Amino acid sequence: MSLKDMFKKRTLSPQEVKQAERVRKAKDTLLEFQAPEGLFQKCNCCGKPVYNEDLIENDYVCPVCGSYFRIRPKTRIAMVLDKDTFEEWDAKMDTSDPLNFPGYKNKLERQRSVTNLDEAVVTGKGKILGKDVVIAVMGADFMMGSMGEVVGEKITRAVERATQMRLPIIIFTCSGGARMQEGIVSLMQMAKTSAALKRHDEAGLLYITVLTDPTTGGVTASFAMLGDVILAEPGALIGFAGPRVIEQTIGQKLPEGFQRAEFLLEHGFVDKIVERKKLRKVLVTIIRSCEYEQ
Repeated sequence: MSLKDMFKKRTLSPQEVKQAERVRKAKDTLLEFQAPEGLFQKCNCCGKPVYNEDLIENDYVCPVCGSYFRIRPKTRIAMVLDKDTFEEWDAKMDTSDPLNFPGYKNKLERQRSVTNLDEAVVTGKGKILGKDVVIAVMGADFMMGSMGEVVGEKITRAVERATQMRLPIIIFTCSGGARMQEGIVSLMQMAKTSAALKRHDEAGLLYITVLTDPTTGGVTASFAMLGDVILAEPGALIGFAGPRVIEQTIGQKLPEGFQRAEFLLEHGFVDKIVERKKLRKVLVTIIRSCEYEQ
């Protein structure tokens, strides 16, 4: 074949045209294919689909980019506590709707049906590597982990029982802040939870907070930052107001990574960033060291 022939445009035969069309249709079918529901989850950070079994095996951390998926309270409890040691407290508490906020009760019912949770926090007692602890785990699935009277009451009761039983308490925070549908009642939970933790501290007992994504608003301004030891998950958003609100208020661009766990660690707001796979061992090491000091 001459060099000239190599660059000559060749007319496809009818059979080749049909074959090319079949290939095109096959590719279109693959692009339109939808995986069975529940088989994959899309990573919000890198946008890649992640096989559910791979995600579970990797502690709900994206195997592609390493970003952390938000996890439900009962999943968190199963990951942190020893198997079959969790005893749930104060389930089925009812919200009173103090403001008669339009549509609030219906929204709560929908959230309970969709999430299979009673409220935005699960509390109780269990063991970590044989050590008794009281635990409270907030979840973003239920109204973005917002803190209303039931959330505040459940956390307060858990702290008070930990004090009575002379046990350490661990609170996993995940919240968009105080629940606006309950007005001042939701803000009162900041003082109530903080007072209970003050009494826990005066009894010489340990309180550990684990800040997860996101921890914001009234939760940050109260019990989230009162821990004797404050841990955080990598990349967690932690702050009071959101970055866009702050930028609009001060009229300045915020530093890169502002309000992320790594930024807060640099500035002394967080004691340590801990990967999920190491969290159980870190928690029990802290608990044992405090027992030794006492």
